Amino acid sequence: MTRRTPAFVTAAIAVAACGSDAPPAGPRVEIDTIGDTTIVRTLSGSVWAAEARLVSEVSIGELDGPDEYLFGRIGSLAVDRDRNVYVFDRQSQHVRVFDPAGAYVATLGRQGEGPGEFARAETIAVLPDGRLLVRDPGNMRIQVFDPESGETDEWEYNSGNTYRPGSPLYSDARGRTFLLTSGQSWDEIVIVLGPDGTHLDTLPEPTSDHEPVVVSASTENSSVSSRVPFTPWFYWAVHSSGSFLTGLSSDYRIDLAWDDGVLRIERAHDPVAVSDGERAHRRESVVRMIRLTVPDWTWDGPRIPDHKPVFTQLLSGRDGRIWVRLATEGRRVENEDHDPENPFSQPVTWEESTRYDVFESDGTYLGVVVPPAEFSPHPHPVFDGDHVWAVARDGLGVERVVRYRIEVDDRGGGWFSSETSFAGQLPTESRAAMLPVALTMRQGGP
Repeated sequence: MTRRTPAFVTAAIAVAACGSDAPPAGPRVEIDTIGDTTIVRTLSGSVWAAEARLVSEVSIGELDGPDEYLFGRIGSLAVDRDRNVYVFDRQSQHVRVFDPAGAYVATLGRQGEGPGEFARAETIAVLPDGRLLVRDPGNMRIQVFDPESGETDEWEYNSGNTYRPGSPLYSDARGRTFLLTSGQSWDEIVIVLGPDGTHLDTLPEPTSDHEPVVVSASTENSSVSSRVPFTPWFYWAVHSSGSFLTGLSSDYRIDLAWDDGVLRIERAHDPVAVSDGERAHRRESVVRMIRLTVPDWTWDGPRIPDHKPVFTQLLSGRDGRIWVRLATEGRRVENEDHDPENPFSQPVTWEESTRYDVFESDGTYLGVVVPPAEFSPHPHPVFDGDHVWAVARDGLGVERVVRYRIEVDDRGGGWFSSETSFAGQLPTESRAAMLPVALTMRQGGP
């Protein structure tokens, strides 16, 4: 049974409260309920009513300066409630701590097998109480640092002898820790640990019925395969609530699982076309890779799609906001460091600009955030309310850690903080009227 309740957050609400100078209307939303799934579908508009940008507030890292401010290869970031910043350097295998103003405080860890040491650390996270966690599958444990007492602890787990440099270490608002590893049968599992490191649960990695589209080749002694470029992929993350956030990128449909059901976020979206040049480049890359194993291989798989998948990453902010990294139009870039002798080096690359759609945890569409050119989506940024911490790389490839502030164009020649947008400036009764119906339904229904 389907119950549909149209919900329109119209300009009339804002105009009635603020007069003719009010910003444009908020999102136009439609709500469906199917079984235990509540669908919040944004048909048009957003709360911010304009693109938001990231403005640099604090920058950490120098090319010419003290060694404490020079990074080799940043592998992971974490930020505590006091806005102290933790930077894991994969090359040096240690964590550097900086205060909210960017001043160096301390270095934690070093190469080794003893307490407080790392064999092959990958990623970090901070618990709500301020303790720092470092995932170190080389020692088959999570190394714990308590910044207040200076004490360390080790939480052992079976790493399955797998290393996942791109796999984050998740922690939720209740102090639980989630890590992806391999089980005894080599299946992918998510281990859940309590605030004291106690093993609470072992969950299968979230999956979907979607079969990845691949091309493959084989010889008598070996085989190789590759995903067809721009075909859909299943993404997942752990939300700050401790629930799984999942989505198949063929459609703008993202699920947040709750104990009593599912919140499904949908949004009207125009797919991004794949240009002929970008399609040819990606196809050539696959062919070159497979021919390293099967030299005479020719493409015999499905055609590369005409449009890109909707998104390329799902992330959760510490405040519960949901960040969706969108697929964007590619642009051709000459590779100044091209090495003709290196089969993996190409004279031309294609790059995409970074854009995020941002939603509240109840499905309210806030709007799109456009980071500056130096912003890097890897390693995973830290999102918290009006601020974002991320790695930035300059033209020389030098890495810095930057704290950004979200600012929204008010369409009137100025910018304002996303936390003090026009909705936040309305009288209390008007703000209540603008809350999405999804929130009302979850609290008892219309």
